[in-house]
Amino acid sequence: MGSMKVTLCAGAALAAALCAPAALAADGGSDGGVSVSPAAPAPGTDVTLRVPHCTEKTAVAVSAAFESDVRLSLAAEDGALVGSSRVRSSVTAGAYAVQVTCGDRAREGTITVDEKRRASGRPAAHASPVAPVEAGGGGTAALAATGHGEQARSEAPGAAHTVTGLVLAGIAAVAVALRSVRSRSRGTD
Repeated sequence: MGSMKVTLCAGAALAAALCAPAALAADGGSDGGVSVSPAAPAPGTDVTLRVPHCTEKTAVAVSAAFESDVRLSLAAEDGALVGSSRVRSSVTAGAYAVQVTCGDRAREGTITVDEKRRASGRPAAHASPVAPVEAGGGGTAALAATGHGEQARSEAPGAAHTVTGLVLAGIAAVAVALRSVRSRSRGTD
């Protein structure tokens, strides 16, 4: 996610946090808010979001705690919008706002990241590779594995290779000469 998008998302979450605390206190965040499960995940943990009573069939949830925006879609069993995301592995412990725009109404919830769970639970997943990947050499991988590749390289090109190279170079020179003669004859007509 680009820095401009993160800035806009953080600004929208801050604006919603400042403008909507009375509405959230009235409904407790459960009747029309955004619920996050588990409520206190460790960094790198997968979470599920639920937004009940939404008039739309899809929505997007935004939070600085998530690796990316969360696409929510209609769940068949109860009509709530549901989606999954992962908490960034680099996020610090604390409370983060989660905002969903559902039709003309903004919904908000909170996710509390608990870094203590990382130490006692499973290790957090890395957002990107941390070690080099052992990539193969394509068709040469089998030669390198058996050691035959060094033997093939130890011999210098022989007379057959030299003759083949000279013939191919001669054919290329003739083709270039014929093409230039054709282009000159077309230009004078």
